Amino acid sequence: MTHTNNVTTPLFNRPALAKHMLIGAGIGLLVICFFVLGVRYPDPSWGSLWMLRPLIVTPLVGAICGACVYTMDRMRQHYGWNRAFVAAASVFGYFIGLWMGVILGLAGTMWD
Repeated sequence: MTHTNNVTTPLFNRPALAKHMLIGAGIGLLVICFFVLGVRYPDPSWGSLWMLRPLIVTPLVGAICGACVYTMDRMRQHYGWNRAFVAAASVFGYFIGLWMGVILGLAGTMWD
């Protein structure tokens, strides 16, 4: 019996990782747009470009959280964890991370 060694198998699937990150960033962008675009009269002390920080930081954090969801799914496939546990942990972790991204994006403006 010959033993095959799959050393060349990739650690992650780049298109699937990119898909998870884009979905995470898109959700983050939608959430932060809900808060930012609802401001009719911003505080003059925030500056004229106050929207840029939340619109950049929150989708970036959403993309990072999407990568974490992808990693959890890969660990489930590799180690055979319970699908319901991984799904619940991924959703919980994503929303905690997204909440922290919203706080980081809005710090000094709406989150004071």
